[in-house]
Amino acid sequence: MSKEAEQGESLVAILAELADVVSSARSMPMSASVLVNRAEVLELIDSATAVLPDQITRADSVVADADSVLQRARREAGTIVEKAKAQADELVSREAVIAEANERAERIVSDAEEAAEKLSREADDYCDRQLAQFEIDLNSIAGQVAAGRARLMERARTRASNTHADGGEKE
Repeated sequence: MSKEAEQGESLVAILAELADVVSSARSMPMSASVLVNRAEVLELIDSATAVLPDQITRADSVVADADSVLQRARREAGTIVEKAKAQADELVSREAVIAEANERAERIVSDAEEAAEKLSREADDYCDRQLAQFEIDLNSIAGQVAAGRARLMERARTRASNTHADGGEKE
């Protein structure tokens, strides 16, 4: 398994562990609040924060790979077109086959242009697939983070509500 895949999985694993810490925490009597180990939760959050830049680096790497594939495709297309033009020039120089040479040269150039276009489309498709997968991964992570934060905010509101309710009973 690649380092990028392990880090992507480790971020998901860290978030799952954070959710497990919160869901398995000891409940406060007669309350929706729970007791969690602050150091443990903060350590998990720090771990997730440390892994996230690697996810961004991974996206940059995918884009760089796609650019490299596209540049290679363009170079290959240029080479194919150059060879096609050279072949066309050679065929045209032969007086006995001038008409046939023109037709063949046009076919070769057309084939070369089609090959270049195909390589360019394939490079774009590759880049799009990689970025789409990365978008799915990031959306999943963002959803998990948002759900965790929503749970934390709900607990904070519940605590605040309980504190006001407890304070009102004492007076």
